Amino acid sequence: MPKPNVVLILVDDMGYGDFSAFNGGLSHTPVLDGLIEESVCLTQHYCGSCVCAPSRAALMTGRYPHRTGAIDTLDARGLDRLALREVTMGDMFQVAGYATGLVGKWHLGAADPRYHPNARGFDEFAGFRGGWWDYYDWTLDCNSSFQEADGRYLTDVFTDEATGFIARHSDEPFFLHLTYNAPHGPLQAPEEEIELFADRQGLNTGVRTLYGMIHRMDTGVGRVLEELEQQGVADNTIVLFTSDNGPQFGGEGDMRTNRFNCGFNGAKGLVYEGGIRLPMIVRWPEGLDGGRQVDEMVHFTDWLPTLAGATGVEMPNGEPLDGWDVWPVLQGENGKVNTRRFWQWNRYAPVVESNAAMRDGEWKLVRPLMAEAHYLPPEELALANSTKHAPESRTDICRDPEPEREIPPPPAPELYNIADDPLEQENLAGEQPERTARMLAELEAWFEEVEAERASIEDRW
Repeated sequence: MPKPNVVLILVDDMGYGDFSAFNGGLSHTPVLDGLIEESVCLTQHYCGSCVCAPSRAALMTGRYPHRTGAIDTLDARGLDRLALREVTMGDMFQVAGYATGLVGKWHLGAADPRYHPNARGFDEFAGFRGGWWDYYDWTLDCNSSFQEADGRYLTDVFTDEATGFIARHSDEPFFLHLTYNAPHGPLQAPEEEIELFADRQGLNTGVRTLYGMIHRMDTGVGRVLEELEQQGVADNTIVLFTSDNGPQFGGEGDMRTNRFNCGFNGAKGLVYEGGIRLPMIVRWPEGLDGGRQVDEMVHFTDWLPTLAGATGVEMPNGEPLDGWDVWPVLQGENGKVNTRRFWQWNRYAPVVESNAAMRDGEWKLVRPLMAEAHYLPPEELALANSTKHAPESRTDICRDPEPEREIPPPPAPELYNIADDPLEQENLAGEQPERTARMLAELEAWFEEVEAERASIEDRW
């Protein structure tokens, strides 16, 4: 059998609760719902971080984001940059002879050609390199040539580019990383998409618009699947669908985006389950029995070694991986998974006392967020937006000192039994002081290790 193709679809800020299969029809995702029925659906799947750039770094490298240097979303400061020493999933497939393409959002280095997707393992790139873009007033980076908006909705543009890549490379093994920015803000959707939810009781304008964005993306996924069929490669293509972090909540008044997310605690930006526990669907008709559910814990760092194992390509000779090959587990065989995982995120230099978590089997330790470690001054937000609006004009990152901050004493850690309490409603730290202390020490030891590795990165500056 020829080597399988891989289509890895990553969307932005979408949770379990955004699938109509899981929310009782609040949204409308018929393509994704059908894909679930044909695929292996993971129920304990975790991203690499509760925000996008660090999470994407984990997915692309099989390593915790701190190790890679991609610790935050602030691209104008280079805090999203994937260190040049890192080997990406694109590199792995490119070396193995695959045609490699990235369509959509990159967000792993925006202001320096060394960090461009074409320099990180992708033969073809059509998308944007920063954190977000307007859905109508966009500029598309096509292998470093820029195309201005032509009236099309950006989600449709990415679908067009993805189907074109498949058509061009259907006679050879290919790896396509399709990274829709929907349903990340700004909240914009064609009017007919918003109208689909006009009669849904209890939905404000913000959520109706967001569901419209998701429906348009769902339609795009359907077009990609149809293209695989038309090219005769669907049966030997591994299709994966997931999101980079949990749903974005917040906003003002009628545009507020708080919505159903299966009761999980928290959302994007937090290390509670609502911020890091995400859907993952895997379909491969010729190599994986579908219509099944896998409950074992799987993490973003697992996908690079897992796809290497599934496709038979050689693992990259790079830095040691944090991920495990879980392909035997996905096939229903007796395989091992890593049930000790770690997360941490704040603005600027990492602070372990804020917004950090550890899973150890069924137990999860959480260090709650401290607002002082996450404050983003208005001038810093303006700086971040400068890269989005003129990517070709900036050739270097901002090297000014990071804003000063004072970190207060941290709140007490929290402990949850995720097997019994997946919604994190009962804090058991007081009843389990020894376990809490041990896990806290292990979290701090992990943080010291990955921060030491981050400190060794020289090429970011």
